[in-house]
Amino acid sequence: MNKRLLEISNLKTYFFVDNRQIPAVNGVDLFINEGETLGVVGESGCGKSVTSLSVMRLLSHTPGRVVDGTIRFKGKNLLTLSEDEIRGVRGNEIAMIFQEPMTSLNPVYKIGQQIGEAVRLHLGYDRKKTREHVINMLKLVGIPRAEEIVDEFPHQLSGGMRQRVMIAMAMSCNPTLLIADEPTTALDVTIQAQILELMKKLNKEKGTAIMLITHDLGVVAEMCDRVAVMYAGKVVEEATVIEIFENPKHPYTKGLLNSIPQLGLKTDRLDSIPGNVPTPANMPKGCKFAPRCSQAMDICKDEEPKLLQISNGHQCRCFLYERELEMGAK
Repeated sequence: MNKRLLEISNLKTYFFVDNRQIPAVNGVDLFINEGETLGVVGESGCGKSVTSLSVMRLLSHTPGRVVDGTIRFKGKNLLTLSEDEIRGVRGNEIAMIFQEPMTSLNPVYKIGQQIGEAVRLHLGYDRKKTREHVINMLKLVGIPRAEEIVDEFPHQLSGGMRQRVMIAMAMSCNPTLLIADEPTTALDVTIQAQILELMKKLNKEKGTAIMLITHDLGVVAEMCDRVAVMYAGKVVEEATVIEIFENPKHPYTKGLLNSIPQLGLKTDRLDSIPGNVPTPANMPKGCKFAPRCSQAMDICKDEEPKLLQISNGHQCRCFLYERELEMGAK
């Protein structure tokens, strides 16, 4: 059995704006085993990125705050660590690739300086060894002319190159968990494929566990072992990647899969999910997906469903399956 690396339990992250509590993440339960890749999917605004920022404890300069729950990494609750202790984990044991490399890299520092900062802090290398390590990391992620790139600035590199630099920075201290937030956004399809192949290689060769946050189900099929589908700040379905694609249960998951363009489709219209994700400040009562769901029942409008164990390793938050499970238990 795989050893549990990260376990998130009942995570609630609220934003405090104008004397109001706005629930961006409202009771998330997730886990990642050593060496596996977990895909976290859903539309924009469902709480994926806020969940990752909560894990990294990078909300201190925002109105956001974790108000409940635990985030256990290797058995330790990250939420109870001091600032010095979390700095020892962040960038060292847990690293993150952010969504937009141009805004994540400092424009006034050279590439080598930015990667080298974490190396000196966490690994204690001297200046010469740090430079050698940075050049080796740039080569590892497929950057040509690494000896020259190390002395260049971010604006001198293409988008794909900057994203590789971000991966090199994240992997420079050999983390056991890599959080990748939309790592291929705004990259052309050829560079996307190269970045994903690089992440798969790091996962296979170094045993790095990956939490891959994306809205691209094609990327999920290519990369992931398990999938957690989020909607309105909660996980609504979780299963293996094969189970999600072959036997989806939640109406939202089915809607996402049906909206994927397919070759040979005889209609010129794509399926879509009506409406939009509700804003955290204006959540509906009951099941948060009910206003957009074609199978909604009266109970869905008044009560919120629990995350049910449908089968071994397959969970779903939907009233459609409560009766089936009750009948099966009798």
